Amino acid sequence: MKQTASIKTTRLHITSLRKEDNGFILELVNTPGWLKFIGNRNINTAEEASAYIEKINNNKNIRYWVVRLVQEETAIGIVTLIKRDHLKYPDIGFAFLPQFGSKGYAYEATKAVLDFILQRTSYKHIAAITVPGNTRSIGLLKKLQFHFERDIIDKEELQLYSIAVAQSKESKITADKTKK
Repeated sequence: MKQTASIKTTRLHITSLRKEDNGFILELVNTPGWLKFIGNRNINTAEEASAYIEKINNNKNIRYWVVRLVQEETAIGIVTLIKRDHLKYPDIGFAFLPQFGSKGYAYEATKAVLDFILQRTSYKHIAAITVPGNTRSIGLLKKLQFHFERDIIDKEELQLYSIAVAQSKESKITADKTKK
């Protein structure tokens, strides 16, 4: 089992994915944004969501963190780190419930997780992939100082972005001080 992690910012509490998050995962993977930009995972029941969580948590190459509002402990999104066979570097990703968009949560959470990863691993680079039409994700990646590397094909056309660890550490900002 993976070691649990807890990251806090002023507004957010970010924890490892747990089986108790099945209701949240069921809701998230069926949002229009997830279906359009990530893809249908065919998860339609709490039991299927539990099985999905178990599969993720049993794979050493996949790590999901659940992003919660500090005040209510309400789950609002996820940040992921996946080591894919076809990519040179581990891939960071993020997805949030639509009602929590445009509030700076995705930036705050992803930056906090990125800093957490970079402080505790020997990774030299972190990648991120997105579909070309996902302008919000692309904007967030650029704000996080990821740079476009190239187009790739993996069942569909994707764009590969990356950030060098040394670059990220030089420009490190504390997630607690982030603003909208």
